[in-house]
Amino acid sequence: MTAQKDLYDAIVIGAGIQGCFTAYHLAKHRKRVLLLEQFFLPHSRGSSHGQSRIIRRAYPEDFYTQMMAECYQIWAQLEHEAGTQLYRQTGLLLLGMKENAELKIIQATLSRQGVEHQCLPSEELKQRFPNIRLARGEVGLLEKSGGVLYADKALRALQDAIRQLGGIVHDGEKVMEIKPGLLVVVKTTSRSYQAKSLIITAGPWTNRLLRPLGIELPLQTLRINVCYWREKVPGSYGVSQAFPCFLGFGLAPYHIYGLPSGEYPGLMKVCYHHGNNADPEERDCPAAFSDIQDVHILSCFVRDHLPNLEPEPAVMEHCMYTNTPDEHFILDRHPKYDNIVIGAGFSGHGFKLSPVVGKILYELSMKLMPSYDLTPFRISRFPRLGKAHI
Repeated sequence: MTAQKDLYDAIVIGAGIQGCFTAYHLAKHRKRVLLLEQFFLPHSRGSSHGQSRIIRRAYPEDFYTQMMAECYQIWAQLEHEAGTQLYRQTGLLLLGMKENAELKIIQATLSRQGVEHQCLPSEELKQRFPNIRLARGEVGLLEKSGGVLYADKALRALQDAIRQLGGIVHDGEKVMEIKPGLLVVVKTTSRSYQAKSLIITAGPWTNRLLRPLGIELPLQTLRINVCYWREKVPGSYGVSQAFPCFLGFGLAPYHIYGLPSGEYPGLMKVCYHHGNNADPEERDCPAAFSDIQDVHILSCFVRDHLPNLEPEPAVMEHCMYTNTPDEHFILDRHPKYDNIVIGAGFSGHGFKLSPVVGKILYELSMKLMPSYDLTPFRISRFPRLGKAHI
């Protein structure tokens, strides 16, 4: 029998941003929590590393925009607790043709939810942001509260907060086996632990942990190229020049997004919101042909719309997305074991929403009434997950 000291209220597997916020909420509510991470921290193998992410309320779906209101509050609270800046308001510019359907839906959502925004016709857009070239007469939608989250700093602040609140963080400890039961037993490369509930936030490794528990989720792991482009005049696309984050709709097969220069001096991050199938264990494998195609799409966009950048990437890094078919998250209990909770499929847009995702996963694990309607996030929305998969 495992010693009493190894019995926890909850164990969280995966110390990315979702797992960290889940453990943070548990520790804040005085639960005995253990956060397990297979790699030594910090690491760049998952989806939460790197220096920056976009934060925005701009979404086609009301439910994300509603969740973001509380996310901004929790980000501000964490910033205050940590005594370090985690968010920089730059504004977010949505760019597309006037008739773009997604742009229209987002504008309607922002209006409905009372989020401050401004429509910029082509002429006004040119005056406000002269270093953006409107190759096809694009229009803009500016969301004032959009900006940059400092990702690495946020992870560090959360891990420190979890420890200060009495939570335990074990890194370099890979989970080898999960035994369901009234108390869940989690066996790692080092030892065994017991908990009243288990939360799995393992990103690309989620199905590896779930298969032995009789379920496989429709998750697709993608390797994303994170590209940085050199400014011809350093600082011309910087925050000091009031240059915003941007999201381009309908200008390529998938969205293109960018953040003002700052992470690397003189380099601007401009990326393609799509990637190629990848095994998380082999994410550093040589580039596929489709990688080269993605970078070519970006090069064309940079050449046509951002004339003060060199049209070839100066630095290229990688990140993993774990996508669901509809690109909405999975926040649910295991269909058979109600003390095992799953947070997965964040589909490349989960970082900003992690404060509320962590709160929801905490609520599910403690069998509390969830703060939000979880209909869009249930496993049961995938009808092909029949009995054979559960």
